[in-house]
Amino acid sequence: MVSTLTWIDHDSRARERTLRILAQFQEKESRDELGIGTVRDSLADLLFPGTSTIQTRLRYMLFVPWIYRELEEKKVPASRFANAADQEERNLVKHLKLADDHNGMFGKNAGGGIKRLPSSVYWAGLGAWQIRLTPFSQGQYHQRIDDTYRLKGRIARQQRQARERLDDSNLESGNVHNWHLRLPIKPAEFPQDVTFMLTRDEAEFIRDRLLAACPESLLAFLALQNDLPISAYPWEHPDIARFSSAHQEMLYHARLFSEIMHGAALSYNVQLSALITNTELYDGHTENFGRWRDSLPLTEINRWKIDDFWALTHRDGYQITPQTRRFVESWVRCIRTTPDALLKGDARSLIEFRERKLKGPRSRFANKRAREQWSGYSGTGRLNYRWTTVKTLLADLYQGLNQEAAC
Repeated sequence: MVSTLTWIDHDSRARERTLRILAQFQEKESRDELGIGTVRDSLADLLFPGTSTIQTRLRYMLFVPWIYRELEEKKVPASRFANAADQEERNLVKHLKLADDHNGMFGKNAGGGIKRLPSSVYWAGLGAWQIRLTPFSQGQYHQRIDDTYRLKGRIARQQRQARERLDDSNLESGNVHNWHLRLPIKPAEFPQDVTFMLTRDEAEFIRDRLLAACPESLLAFLALQNDLPISAYPWEHPDIARFSSAHQEMLYHARLFSEIMHGAALSYNVQLSALITNTELYDGHTENFGRWRDSLPLTEINRWKIDDFWALTHRDGYQITPQTRRFVESWVRCIRTTPDALLKGDARSLIEFRERKLKGPRSRFANKRAREQWSGYSGTGRLNYRWTTVKTLLADLYQGLNQEAAC
């Protein structure tokens, strides 16, 4: 039987989270087997709001609203709006395949059969950066577009009548714009001759949106820089000393959480490889765990104020359960009290108990079939809070900002 995963189409953040989870099933190093994804995402959104691991190139932040704005200008009715948008996005994919730069292109291999369109991936980010002004989910936006047309028409009539009366006291107020008024005009050749290279005006618009919509974020600060970071993690940025104290504190907590929970994931892999009696795999995971253990900053971990960490991650839209908090705090306690015995006793049992609670009968500890289907690696990569994606987006931004200004 083919299983399907569905969601209620009312929350763009939930929709994007679902897409991200689906994508991670294909990435053995980033899968969240121990249920810490909400904590990770809270920190990532604090540092880099509007981003997602399934985003690829920055100019999609303009491609999507350009398509929708043109459909609105044509007054495509709600009955045909979703299908028209779908067709236009697939047309964009077709033309991007003809460009020289295919890095990060949606549908590079699937072509017209692409299932995940850019608009679904970028919808939440467009809202976070206030490029998208409509508060509705993508599906609701499609369904309500006729209301937008009616409201715009009514306000236009009122404005015309007010000009005739020389009286604007009774003008209806309200935002009738679904997209930012300063959204750059799409190129005349769009989408026939399109690339991922931003113009200077486009890059400045996106930078200004970040500064206005997310002024306290590290992403906004980095948007003002011009040296592309090559570090593997944001806390290894060569100019971190120039970051604000608030950003340095965020990265301090993010780094410690990443280092600490990396060990929990490695322990999970060690235990599973022992169960399937794969000596080579077990030895490899045990060696990786040993290297992690030897590099632990125990002094910092012992001083870490975990209550400050939870205060940082306690944000609207992120429900970090008491069970998740207990699991993290228990693992930290094991590191602090028995750092040389993390593959046995309570520390070992903690990992198995957590996975069993999360997965129930599908737990790999309890389900032989699930173990047989295991690839041999799960969540072995350290948390970097979307830094790989952010570096790509910043590279696109800096390239655009360094373009000659249009005359």
